[in-house]
Amino acid sequence: MATPSSSPIRPPVGPPIGLVIFDCDGVLVDSEPISMAVLVAELAASGVTMSLPDVTERFLGRSMKSMCEVLSAEYGFAAGDEFLERVRTSLYARFRAELQPVEGIAEAVRRLPVPHCVASSSQPERIRLSLTVTGLIDLFEPNIFSATMVSRGKPAPDLFLHASRSMGVSPSACVVIEDSPAGIAAAKAAGMRVFAYAGASHSRDAAHRRMLQGLGPDLLFDDMRELGQFVAGEAVR
Repeated sequence: MATPSSSPIRPPVGPPIGLVIFDCDGVLVDSEPISMAVLVAELAASGVTMSLPDVTERFLGRSMKSMCEVLSAEYGFAAGDEFLERVRTSLYARFRAELQPVEGIAEAVRRLPVPHCVASSSQPERIRLSLTVTGLIDLFEPNIFSATMVSRGKPAPDLFLHASRSMGVSPSACVVIEDSPAGIAAAKAAGMRVFAYAGASHSRDAAHRRMLQGLGPDLLFDDMRELGQFVAGEAVR
């Protein structure tokens, strides 16, 4: 039964859930406002003017490789090693000082009735830093998968398919927890169910919620403490 903060989009389909695949940024850790602000600042310092809404729309949920391709093709900016290192240095410093877990996520993960893992567009060192400073690393290690492990990042399905193969669960028995258009598209392309999370600080507005709902996830929710009941309901069908 849907609560005021959850919106089923269509009836459940497929076999019972056997694996929950979490995105990291904006799903496990409330990192997106920090990440986008750092990117805007470093682009500006390099002579590329992009607003925060523009950066969020173009790069939310995408890999560094995908971001660099867009910057080159559409802005004529070659994001070389020096630029990427500046971004990493600034971002990691702010993560260590400011990053917080998504509210209720630790309890939600501990209560899941099926196995779980992380599949993120970020590099492995960033994923592990994010999970370590927020106290979540022991809930996921060693089942951490990065876009660096596949040839194509989100919105291609490669990363989620790699995670499901590694965990020994068929795609049709997986559900992905995502907050970005690229991630939702990747989950759908992988033949997986997808629950869209709209409770992180960057997505708590009606426009973002409508955008996510328009992408056709199987569920839209904004309280991570509800996740267990949604998964359990499908895991025992």
